[in-house]
Amino acid sequence: MSPASWSVAAAEWIALVVIAAGLLQILHYLVQLVFAAVALVRRPPLPKASMLWGRFADEAPAIAVLATAFNEELTIIESVTSLLGLHYPDFEVIVINDGSKDATLQKLIDHYGLAPVTRYYDLAVRHAPIRGLYANPRLPRLLVVDKVNGGGKADALNAGINVARAPLFCAVDADSLLESDALLRAVRPFVEDPQVTKAVGGTIRIANGSRIQAGQVREIALPRNFLALIQTVEYLRAYLMARIALSAMQVLTVISGAFGLFDRKAVIEVGGYSTDTVGEDMELLIKLHKLFRDRRQKYRIDFIPEPVCWTEVPEDLGSLGRQRARWQRGALETFFRHWRMTFNPRYGRIGILAFGQLLLVDVLGPIVEVLGYVLVPSLWSLGLLSVDHLLAWLAVVFTFGIFLSVATLILEEVELRRLARAKDLAILTFIAVLENFGYRQLSNLWRIRGWWQFLRREQGWGAMSRKGFGTA
Repeated sequence: MSPASWSVAAAEWIALVVIAAGLLQILHYLVQLVFAAVALVRRPPLPKASMLWGRFADEAPAIAVLATAFNEELTIIESVTSLLGLHYPDFEVIVINDGSKDATLQKLIDHYGLAPVTRYYDLAVRHAPIRGLYANPRLPRLLVVDKVNGGGKADALNAGINVARAPLFCAVDADSLLESDALLRAVRPFVEDPQVTKAVGGTIRIANGSRIQAGQVREIALPRNFLALIQTVEYLRAYLMARIALSAMQVLTVISGAFGLFDRKAVIEVGGYSTDTVGEDMELLIKLHKLFRDRRQKYRIDFIPEPVCWTEVPEDLGSLGRQRARWQRGALETFFRHWRMTFNPRYGRIGILAFGQLLLVDVLGPIVEVLGYVLVPSLWSLGLLSVDHLLAWLAVVFTFGIFLSVATLILEEVELRRLARAKDLAILTFIAVLENFGYRQLSNLWRIRGWWQFLRREQGWGAMSRKGFGTA
């Protein structure tokens, strides 16, 4: 075989590997779409909050709502007001101020009339020292923990777990808002199967553009910022439909750090949140899976779409890029820490399906896709690839990607009806098409940056700019 023939053969093999990897990801997303559709069709009718209260008021377990705050002076009062207004029989809001450098703590003290208090708690999980506890006797459901900064959000949550007394805890971000009936809906699996249920996640929706008043979303609207619009599509596709599917298959590996309900005893058994990773939410779920699989003990980790948490998303490229690189780094840290679970029959569907997905999508996905963007057009321009190979690659990258995004939007609207106006669906459909031309490529570059940070063992979250909840 001549050198020219070798070059053509090598180019074709490269193209085939890139195309095959893309097709595997598409098959993976198609399976998720089918499972999500079946799960949504089969789900029972959504009961009203008043019916849930009547059913669960006497048997619902107490919940400690843990809200971590670091430099959240812009949103902290709205967030805590929202949390204190939750409709649930027995709950306590514990705000953990993680050594904020701004006026977060002082705003809480001034607004709620807090004063130092003493409270006994066990050191069940490790965390940086607590400097003080603050409360107001007239607000028995609010406790503020002021601690030394160290170990990030995970360390702050561990402090909250120690101070909490309830059997369940709900981890939320202090820059997020829960709908008033979110706890009632999220606790349902714990009430129906208390010995088996270990964690439940709920839907995260984007608050940018909506009108917020008194800690509640009063008017739902699409974001006006283009990047926030794209993230709306992402949240519907990847953080709603995908998690419904993974929950139906019982292979859920992530419950968003913005809103999750957990069995406190189970979390303490695995040592609480890990402070040496930026992906503490994924790391916690993997540790729970591993614990109960090793014990061969029956358990469930679920995602239900009804409990809604509203959050503010980045509106500038710098903040968004840092966030996505951090997410990628966290996924890699967790995967390689537990890589022995991959395809390990001891861990059943978690080892095969969950870790197989992590390997395909999070570990190899960005590398293969970025290499495809560089190599396939270059090899075609050099005459080493046929037009058929180029068109096949373009179909995988763009056509199928657009189809999956639009199909997900349609399914979401038909089954959940989350959009306020018909034209919103048209706008998001246009965005779902447009994101494949530029944003998708940029997103993969951010994930490659996350790979580089992982290889360099970088730590830290990176700065995030916030505007705070407005009254748009």
